[in-house]
Amino acid sequence: MSYSGTAEESSEVSAARRQNALSLLFFLLIVGAFMLRFFVSPWVMNVFVNYTADKGAIYEKLHFGTYAIFALLPFAVFGRPFILAGDDAGKFSALVRFSLLIVLFIVYLTVMGRPSSSGFVIDSYLVAGAGGLLMLTMSPPGRRMVGNVTLAMLVLSALIGTIEQITKHRLLPYGLTELTFRPLGLSEHPLALGALSATAIGFVVLTRWPTWMRIGAIFLLFVGTVASGARTALILAVLEILALLIFVPWTRVAPQNQRRVKFTVLLVVLVGGVALLGIMAAAGMLSRFGGRILDENYAARVSIYDVFNYVSWQNIVFGKNLDEVLAIVNSELHLPTIESAPVFMIFLFGLPLAIAFAGVVLWIFLRLLRGASMPARIAATVFVLVALSNNALSSKSPVVTMIIVLLIAFGGNQAEAPPRRDAVRRPA
Repeated sequence: MSYSGTAEESSEVSAARRQNALSLLFFLLIVGAFMLRFFVSPWVMNVFVNYTADKGAIYEKLHFGTYAIFALLPFAVFGRPFILAGDDAGKFSALVRFSLLIVLFIVYLTVMGRPSSSGFVIDSYLVAGAGGLLMLTMSPPGRRMVGNVTLAMLVLSALIGTIEQITKHRLLPYGLTELTFRPLGLSEHPLALGALSATAIGFVVLTRWPTWMRIGAIFLLFVGTVASGARTALILAVLEILALLIFVPWTRVAPQNQRRVKFTVLLVVLVGGVALLGIMAAAGMLSRFGGRILDENYAARVSIYDVFNYVSWQNIVFGKNLDEVLAIVNSELHLPTIESAPVFMIFLFGLPLAIAFAGVVLWIFLRLLRGASMPARIAATVFVLVALSNNALSSKSPVVTMIIVLLIAFGGNQAEAPPRRDAVRRPA
């Protein structure tokens, strides 16, 4: 009997070790898939496949990270039991509905003879739904760890971008010609570097890193935002930091002392911020901020709407081939690209469906923000405002997937609730 009991215990220990090893392997695969999608830029992709070029096979138009996330999702959902506690079940259901609605938009584009445009929707929005579902199949500590790794990489990207601005040399390939040098970091565009650095500031506050580490990370992210030359992102980053200082409660400070402590810290931050901006200006890192706010770049983002003067009302209502629209933009407006998400979406889907598409994306953001903490709400607001100021939402970009991952990792306290028996989902 003693020998049998020992053998049985040994078998259970071995099974537990195998399960732990498989869980660790699966976690590393998920982290790898997200990091691949988030930080391998289109310009790096073009080294291996025709990712953004007009030529090439259809399968080359999706990111390697997109394939990885889609491949892992069935195993995560059906290959093992997972727990949905608190509001996680509602988020899971919302993300399923979001993904199904995105599929319907893809089907519409295919039926309307624009299948090539569906690659953008898959690579930017359908994968975002899949990424959110993949996150929810993980335990709360696993989700937080994915969020921590993502934020650490964004801090590294801001640091690399700052070094690039100082040395005037980019680490990664870049396929566009800039009138003045702007850094990339680990992103696909200088504006993306600024937008993601500014957005990450709010989420860093929600980490459990030591205080000195969070302050250092916010400092690097702010410097990276400045170095990127993204003016809208910089303005919003300043407002974000002020909002975090003023409106977010400090749990480690007695309520009766918070106003005095916050005022002192705010004064230090303002003085230090002015000094920092002065040093960066002296180093030549604020050259894009020296001119007028309403310069050529701003004029380009406004004049793009003149394209509606060169198309029929049917093109506005039902959409138009984007290559033809780009040709009009090039020849009539003398602009190189359609640097406006609203204009891009109107011609992609037609005005009624473009409004519906925007409503679906806004709905999933608001659903994931339900019950979220103040820093998460502030960070999400910064993301939306910065993204609407450029074409981040209308290009094959990982930003939507990234914000959904961060919202699930840090968005609320529901995930910390103890699991209930009726919350366990088992493989089909």
